[in-house]
Amino acid sequence: MNHWLDTVDAHSIHSPFFFDFYCEVIKKENAEDSRYKEIEELRKKLLVNHTLLKITDLGAHSSHFKNEHRTIAQIAATSLSPSNYCRLLSRIVSYQHSKQIVELGTSMGLTTLYLSLPEDARITTFEGNSTMVNIALTHFEAFEKTNIKLIEGNIDHTLPDFLQLSEKIDFVFMDANHRYEPTLRYFNLLMKRMAPQGIIVMDDIYHSQEMTQAWNALREHKLVYGSVDLFKMGILFFDPALNHQHYTWSV
Repeated sequence: MNHWLDTVDAHSIHSPFFFDFYCEVIKKENAEDSRYKEIEELRKKLLVNHTLLKITDLGAHSSHFKNEHRTIAQIAATSLSPSNYCRLLSRIVSYQHSKQIVELGTSMGLTTLYLSLPEDARITTFEGNSTMVNIALTHFEAFEKTNIKLIEGNIDHTLPDFLQLSEKIDFVFMDANHRYEPTLRYFNLLMKRMAPQGIIVMDDIYHSQEMTQAWNALREHKLVYGSVDLFKMGILFFDPALNHQHYTWSV
């Protein structure tokens, strides 16, 4: 039986793990990290880049655009994760000492750069759009990243192939194909390779009715022993010691 608890106050968190996670990850901001500043400088440049691109959406169609043509600035403004959430993801992987990281949906690669900040982490990121692949690879090269592997192609095909060879996965960021059925399918594939104390973060959990339905279904999954609803993102925990604890917090 799940025991749901909504809280924004650290003093009402009874679980030692979640109390520490709340204090050390959710609320322990470090926006002055020079590595963050370098990535945010790149974001600023993208937001004023009016180069026109042709983009074919492989997953759920963008709600922001009616055609395939859009500028880099438009894509950056609508598809990049906000900086505070990017920093949060970076803090999570550092807190968990995540070594094997998977990202579904590379986009322009900014979130990938945040995930790659721990030097001993290895990131495998999946992107189906060749235009986004080329942009992201350019950014990875500019940042001289050697711990990022980008797999291009339809995730429906590339993810199952990857998981046949993969080691245990410590952390997953799901930001691709924002629909109910693919989200559950990717989750079930990834579950076979998750480390016992692994974490999956889902983006845009209230982006649409389908995504909210997927989020509610997955936090009730029998192998999910804890969850945190951050309104934009949702975090799923797989450690049985957490004993089905669920929280709603703000970032």
